[in-house]
Amino acid sequence: MTEETYISVDVETAGPNPGRYSLLAIGACTLQEPPETFYAELSPLSPDFTPEALQVSGLSLADLEKNGLPPQEAMQRLEQWVRQVTPAGHRPVFVGLNAPFDWSFVNDYFHRFLGHNPFGHSALDIKALYMGLTGAPWQETYLRALAERCGMRLELSHNALQDALDQGRLFRCLLEQARAQTGAGQIPFATHGKEPR
Repeated sequence: MTEETYISVDVETAGPNPGRYSLLAIGACTLQEPPETFYAELSPLSPDFTPEALQVSGLSLADLEKNGLPPQEAMQRLEQWVRQVTPAGHRPVFVGLNAPFDWSFVNDYFHRFLGHNPFGHSALDIKALYMGLTGAPWQETYLRALAERCGMRLELSHNALQDALDQGRLFRCLLEQARAQTGAGQIPFATHGKEPR
């Protein structure tokens, strides 16, 4: 069986769907302590945006046009980082809080600019894991409920890296609880070339 390396990913965007709106920032981290991290801000592909999206992230399309990475370069850097932190023989697994949203942008950009996605064709959603673990309905899978289950107090910062770090902690906690309930034992949060702490 192929071992898995879980990677928490979060994005900030100019709107609700790829194709029309741009991916503006990507944050990612591994799950061991201390985590290895990735962060990039991207130059926008179009001037389209929704005011709410830019308001919550605090990002500026004008600033990103000047200072953001070209999307192809950003995705090349992300792929290189994913391969660097994924040990030989392991499969990288994209983990997100409301993964369908973040996945849709990352997958679109990987295929658009590189022609492939190093995560493959699927993602793992923390909200769905929480539903399976607790039996909670979908409407109760909000961040505060998940954080309370793990004894944490978290607020979305809408900084892609900070949110990736926070949701990575949540995922690790919930997965450990799920493994304990099923008797599956400890989770090997693999690191590249060293044992997890």
